[in-house]
Amino acid sequence: MPLPLTTPLHGLIVPPHSPFHADGRVNLGIVEKQAERMHRDRVTAAFVCGSTGESSSLTFEERRTLAARWIDVAAGSKLQVVVHVGSNCLEEARLLAAHAEKKGAAAIAALSPSYFKPRAVEVLVQCAAHVATAAPRTPFYFYDIPALTGVQYSMLRFLELAHTAIPTLAGIKFTNLDLSVYQFCLRAHGGIWDMPWGMDQHFLGALANGAKGAVGGSYNYSAPIFNRMLASFAKGDLVAAQKYQFQGTQTLTVMHRYGALAAAKVVMKKLGIDVGPVRLPNEMISAAQQASLLAELEQLGFFGWIDVN
Repeated sequence: MPLPLTTPLHGLIVPPHSPFHADGRVNLGIVEKQAERMHRDRVTAAFVCGSTGESSSLTFEERRTLAARWIDVAAGSKLQVVVHVGSNCLEEARLLAAHAEKKGAAAIAALSPSYFKPRAVEVLVQCAAHVATAAPRTPFYFYDIPALTGVQYSMLRFLELAHTAIPTLAGIKFTNLDLSVYQFCLRAHGGIWDMPWGMDQHFLGALANGAKGAVGGSYNYSAPIFNRMLASFAKGDLVAAQKYQFQGTQTLTVMHRYGALAAAKVVMKKLGIDVGPVRLPNEMISAAQQASLLAELEQLGFFGWIDVN
């Protein structure tokens, strides 16, 4: 059986942006503002140093520092902190996992190595187990994101093998459009696995197939929209749920035209949380593009959609 979390990763889980000063240094002073917004938006957990957090562009020490800061800021609150520790260097991932456990993370997660790719799902399970054993008292999630890692194996087969190989396995962060496999994973071993969904534009489809929660970068700024979708779905109001899913999808369609990560940082600044620029190889958009982005979102109605007052 997986280790119990204080609260499973149900509802909305936000992967926060790693905040930077204008000169590129990590800006730890913004974490409190990010956490405050999460509390206001009633999210379940922060998924720290993931893809949205530009983990692959952070140094080892920056990742440790950000994880510790988030755990400190969230201490004593209902906000859980999940620390992503995945790395191409598994020994580095193990050090990050041990550090996260020592600091008191609610859970850890790791994606697959992607430069030297595991040649088979059996090797992928070995990699995940090697990382998870460095934090033997902390629930572990495998982070499946084949679009970025280029590693794509059946997650149902992964669970079959990992069930015994990884005693701390809690589930999978499923950032993969294969809803067919997702349904089987939700029901594997009597439904013991926590399976937060990872594709924001398709969250309603995942809900209809049994999802209980989701991790998504757009929830940094669109949580009120998706909270309404969750509430509507829970009441059985599918028409309203469809409306809110479409609002989220429209928003993301605009964001992606400008580069989703850079655009998100512009929107966060507009919302009063200046998380700074992105780091290369991601690129920041120009002042003219930023103005155009905000104008498009205003015309779309986005800022009214997220107004909770």
